[in-house]
Amino acid sequence: MNEVFELGSRAGMLLKSRGETVAVGETSAGGLISASLLAVPGASSYFVGGAITYSARSIEALAGISIRQMRADGIRSSSEPYALLLATEIRARHGSTSWGLSETGAAGPANGYGDPAGHTCMAVVGAITAVRTLRTGVDDRVTNMWAFAEATLKFFVEILETAPT
Repeated sequence: MNEVFELGSRAGMLLKSRGETVAVGETSAGGLISASLLAVPGASSYFVGGAITYSARSIEALAGISIRQMRADGIRSSSEPYALLLATEIRARHGSTSWGLSETGAAGPANGYGDPAGHTCMAVVGAITAVRTLRTGVDDRVTNMWAFAEATLKFFVEILETAPT
């Protein structure tokens, strides 16, 4: 747990020092990514908004993503293409001039999408755009939520540390 907040602090310091902003879309991490970024004093200088897009209704209302269009395009949740779409749309919808960050997965113990528990995809969109998939091999929901948040924040910090300013 502490590592998640340490990573959020590191990302926040990097964003502040660079004068950059981030918007976050997350599903199975349940807000832990946003909470870690917001736990930093002065977070309002870089955190422009976020959404937990856990259901079809919230995907459409909070991220502005059409489920019908996703299906037509062959995109499903808990996939790298969806993580990329979510990061892109959440960034635009919240007006981040720098970064969009997303996580979408299956915390477990079961889900209706066919992915194993512990599967998540994450994306960063900005000066560098990248996606990554994690499979923890664990079926404990809370353990996976923390693992998803930690992996997404580590990924974001890696990108921030290598991105041009």
